[in-house]
Amino acid sequence: MSKMHVKMTVNGKEVEALAEPRMLLIHFLREELNITGPHIGCETTHCGACTVDLDGKSVKACTVFVAQANGANVTTVEGLVNDDGSLSVLQEMFREHHGLQCGFCTPGMITRAHRLLQENPNPSEEEVRFGMSGNLCRCTGYQNIVKAILAAAAELNAAREAAQ
Repeated sequence: MSKMHVKMTVNGKEVEALAEPRMLLIHFLREELNITGPHIGCETTHCGACTVDLDGKSVKACTVFVAQANGANVTTVEGLVNDDGSLSVLQEMFREHHGLQCGFCTPGMITRAHRLLQENPNPSEEEVRFGMSGNLCRCTGYQNIVKAILAAAAELNAAREAAQ
């Protein structure tokens, strides 16, 4: 199969490469760009370990062809850090509230939670649980993930109010 020229913005940086159009976005990110935060889990969209933000929407990168992401803006967990390289509020809350154990699902969880808080800056516990339902974790039981997301929402809302 012939390769196509692919150009997209990943974590705020323009990238260009040649790739087979049928290559999955997760493989492009990991193998061509060496962005290894998103993990390969089930490869069937069930687990969410590969979740990235694609043009403002959470997607499972294991079922998006690189051709579909051509020209897109992609954000992975690596792109969520602060400009100075420190952890974002959401990442810090996952650490502080122990919203991770083995860490395999964590990049997808954090990336999805980031978009969830963009869509709903002040979610209830029920809304967090529903909004995260496409991302699976085998270790935590979800309680600390939910606590971390709610804590991040509270901190981000307090920062927004203080800035006004």
